[in-house]
Amino acid sequence: MPSLFDPIQIGAIAAPNRILMAPLTRGRATREHVPTPVMAEYYRQRAGAGLIITEATGISREGTGWPYAPGLWSDEQVAAWVPVVRAVHEAGGRIVAQLWHMGRLVHPDFLGGAKPVSASATTGPDQAHTYAGKKPYGEARALDADEIPRLLEDYARAARNAVEAGFDGVQIHAANGYLIDQFLRSNSNLRQDRYGGPVENRIRLLDEVTRAVAAVVGPDRTGVRLSPNEPIQGVDDPEPVPLFGAAAAALSRIGIAFLELREPGPGGTFGRAAHPPVAPVIRSAFAGPLVLNSDFDGPRAQEALAAGQADAIAFGRTYLANPDLPERLAQGAPLNRDDPKTWYSQGREGYVDYPALDAA
Repeated sequence: MPSLFDPIQIGAIAAPNRILMAPLTRGRATREHVPTPVMAEYYRQRAGAGLIITEATGISREGTGWPYAPGLWSDEQVAAWVPVVRAVHEAGGRIVAQLWHMGRLVHPDFLGGAKPVSASATTGPDQAHTYAGKKPYGEARALDADEIPRLLEDYARAARNAVEAGFDGVQIHAANGYLIDQFLRSNSNLRQDRYGGPVENRIRLLDEVTRAVAAVVGPDRTGVRLSPNEPIQGVDDPEPVPLFGAAAAALSRIGIAFLELREPGPGGTFGRAAHPPVAPVIRSAFAGPLVLNSDFDGPRAQEALAAGQADAIAFGRTYLANPDLPERLAQGAPLNRDDPKTWYSQGREGYVDYPALDAA
């Protein structure tokens, strides 16, 4: 029976344990989406994770609509990521960059007033975070089919930049209602071309993006994140089982290093399950390491591994306040509580000042 503390091979990456750090947006980059020195300290503190997945990192200006989020499309951004990655490696860790395009959830303020792009001309619910505070989302324009090659090159360029910065690999963000998820789900994808309609068309962009990225970094250094089984940021699908089963099978054929699922159960912190879990269907369709994420504590994570439901567990919010999470879980030690007021604030407070176990 595997333990959380057993090593695991994740594609080309040898992870010393099965406790992964899930991607966590923190808003500590500059307004030009350039990583800052404090980010190196933050990730270095968490290098004990089996694998760190960075916060969502924009592949292009078009796809980045979160204040102070980092990017990977410019030389300046690549150069600023280098010391972050180096700090993790010097502390004995492994780190992959999460590649992000927000689609319709990019507010026009980030685009000089231009419309964001999506699968179809739809509008995100609720309000966007902008530098001027929260504002209603603007209507997106449908991405033209002849723009897809340009989008694929944006992903490939970000992957090349990740390699140049020294990352151990990348994860494609295809979850949580962002661009690829907008193509996957039937309520946000109203297209009539080869990217819309039946499931095999709606998973096409995911397949093409993954192949474009894998061609740069290698399938064994490419991961994907999906979020089946929940309405999230306005995207949903009434038949998640065939949709995500087909997506998992397509990713398995590519031979990616790992697949991470964010699938809240009953009583989840963010979102509630609207259908029975899809993870078991994905488990049978995907041949590589499967990583589950959402509201796990140590005992429940170990139960999931023991039951064969997953090969590793990604912890999100728990990592905000517990930089030495694997050690705390191993010892059954108390956990620090995170402060939501500092999740997205600038500066060191609530970011690099949570005490490690020995200090506590």
